[in-house]
Amino acid sequence: MKAADVMVSKVISVGSDASVQEVADVLLRNRISGVPVTGPQGELVGIVSEGDLMRRPEAGTRRHYSWWLSLIASKEEMASEYIKSHSRKVVDVMTRSVVTAAPDTPVCDVADLLEKHGIKRVPIVKDGKVVGIVSRANLLQALASLKNIPPGMIDDASIRAKLTSKLANEQWTKPSLLNLIVHDGTVDVWGIVDSQTEKKAVRVLVESTAGVRVVNDNLIIPSNMSGWY
Repeated sequence: MKAADVMVSKVISVGSDASVQEVADVLLRNRISGVPVTGPQGELVGIVSEGDLMRRPEAGTRRHYSWWLSLIASKEEMASEYIKSHSRKVVDVMTRSVVTAAPDTPVCDVADLLEKHGIKRVPIVKDGKVVGIVSRANLLQALASLKNIPPGMIDDASIRAKLTSKLANEQWTKPSLLNLIVHDGTVDVWGIVDSQTEKKAVRVLVESTAGVRVVNDNLIIPSNMSGWY
């Protein structure tokens, strides 16, 4: 299984000209903990997470150096910390050295990247642009979706592409909050929906797609959520 098989392809991102306040709003509104930052041509220039916004004077959480720590901390470190905690621009607080993977990267290698670097998500990049994102949750979804189903002649990649296209064309869906894992015609649907009606509509859309044999509905309605992706 490759990164392209489990990634969320409708990626929520922010532009390099975004403000810190705008980023905070995007994270809260979409119930996610981090977003890629893209340049004018859609190229990946960084990534910003909720951790980058933790130490802010507006929230009273700015880091204060004790007298002894200020003696060993360099002026460079303290100046860098000041920029990150006070700047209103995402380019000043984002992480520039982003760990990425290609669409054909095996999921085991993606898992290694997440573990090695202690991160929650890996942008999937092709020709310098973000085409998807794989989070720890997506890998768990892929693991949970593996069943002892006899291999068939169904093209899982084509089924997933068709489902992704259908979801993107419906005005009542939020494709960026949904993920589909297809294995031998069995589709595991993961993500967040706003209501029981939307939950049912997603299931019907998947069930009515050619090639789909079984649908496992793992969708969550916000009031029942226990955590963030």
